Amino acid sequence: MNYFSDRWHDLLPNLGDLVVAGLTQGAIYALIALGYTLVYGVLQLINFAHSEVFLVGTYASIIVWGWIGYAAGDGNPVPALGTVILLLGAGTIAASLVSGGTAVLIERVAYAPLRRKNAPRLIFLITAIGASVAISELVGELTNRRPWGVPLLVEPKTQFVIDPGMSINPAPVTNLQIGIVLSAIVMWFLLDTFLNRSRFGLGIRAVAQNEDTAALMGVNKDRVIMLTFLLGGLAAGVAATLYNLKIGTISFNIGFLLGLKAFTAAVLGGIGNLRGALVGGLVLGLVENLGAGFFGNKWIDVVAFVILVIVLMFRPTGILGDSLGRARA
Repeated sequence: MNYFSDRWHDLLPNLGDLVVAGLTQGAIYALIALGYTLVYGVLQLINFAHSEVFLVGTYASIIVWGWIGYAAGDGNPVPALGTVILLLGAGTIAASLVSGGTAVLIERVAYAPLRRKNAPRLIFLITAIGASVAISELVGELTNRRPWGVPLLVEPKTQFVIDPGMSINPAPVTNLQIGIVLSAIVMWFLLDTFLNRSRFGLGIRAVAQNEDTAALMGVNKDRVIMLTFLLGGLAAGVAATLYNLKIGTISFNIGFLLGLKAFTAAVLGGIGNLRGALVGGLVLGLVENLGAGFFGNKWIDVVAFVILVIVLMFRPTGILGDSLGRARA
């Protein structure tokens, strides 16, 4: 009993910082989870190669920043605001295009031939794992398995301080943290609006609900699937750029654990539901950081997955479980 009271006494003063950090990390999970939930909603396929779609995006943004002249380790000071906007825009566009293109390439090369042969679902899963390992190892060979540093583009100035009073210390919130959380919300909103308000989104929801009926109504299934992978890749590209800014260092093997966490977020929120991906990501980030604050950093992964198991025991469909075909704005 003394152990838990002592841990709570240590946790409470840092609660504000842990919540802010948790929401920031959870927003990145949510952006990656959007790709998992889109593909699963349409194909009932767990695309484990999506973690490497995110991975190639992280390198794409850094390479573009290097081309522009802000390579890691060159000693450049923090650039002016206009230059920051240019660099962030160029990095995000590059990461999204590379990630989106990689996602479509994986679908065309790895999954489309299996669909034409009506392969069992297990074969798709094995292929996804194989594609994930192959891309990760390829990136490792191209980068000599060395970590890459990220140029300093955004100075994390404090915008405001949250002071909840009581025994909780004030929590400073930086512009980068605000930007990451807002980016996740905006990306979710754009995808949700696209799926529910556009003609192409209607086609995606139709295939997700009943692909045979959708085909009879004139929906091109292959085109819809390619579009779904592309949208998931674009969201992963945004997540890749934000991850670079938040963490500052990347390596060829970062996709595995981060992808697993994002998949966990999708399942936690309700895989197949875009809102579930957003909520699941934010909840997972909060749980991780609060668990680390209470039990210690070495328990961070244990706490996250235990919470997942507990939630699924009582609600197997996740927090907001619903299929993509039935989801509405």
